[in-house]
Amino acid sequence: MNINTNNLRDLKKLRLARHWSQEQLSEMSGLSVRTIQRVEKGENAGLESLKSLAAVFEIDIATSDKKEEVDQLRKEEDYIENLKGFYKLLGIALLSLLVPFILALNDSDLWSVFLWVLLSWGVLLGIYSLTIFDFFGTSWKQKMVNKKFKKK
Repeated sequence: MNINTNNLRDLKKLRLARHWSQEQLSEMSGLSVRTIQRVEKGENAGLESLKSLAAVFEIDIATSDKKEEVDQLRKEEDYIENLKGFYKLLGIALLSLLVPFILALNDSDLWSVFLWVLLSWGVLLGIYSLTIFDFFGTSWKQKMVNKKFKKK
């Protein structure tokens, strides 16, 4: 039998089939009684909690949940790396605007150069931010479909 987040409500059945109290299961698994109660109510449980419960009941944890969790962690790490890249690029842009700005302050003929550099960085950062912040990604598409067809 597999235990995963989709059938955590079965935890109570497993526990009651063995005539165990929540306190007994808590002692055997090393989890708090409150954690046992939350898991039995169907709230999300961490991988370590699932492992502890699976060991007590001598069952396997479904590998699909592990894969989903690993995929989610990868997505989060990729997002953080892209966000770091965005902020680095923003820092470079600000530093590269410093010299044209100072020159433009001293010579009013150079304001056009500063504005062109500013516009270039603005376009570059704008395009990059569209991909990083997923302005027109799957969540945006879903919002538009829901709006069009009045779904919630």
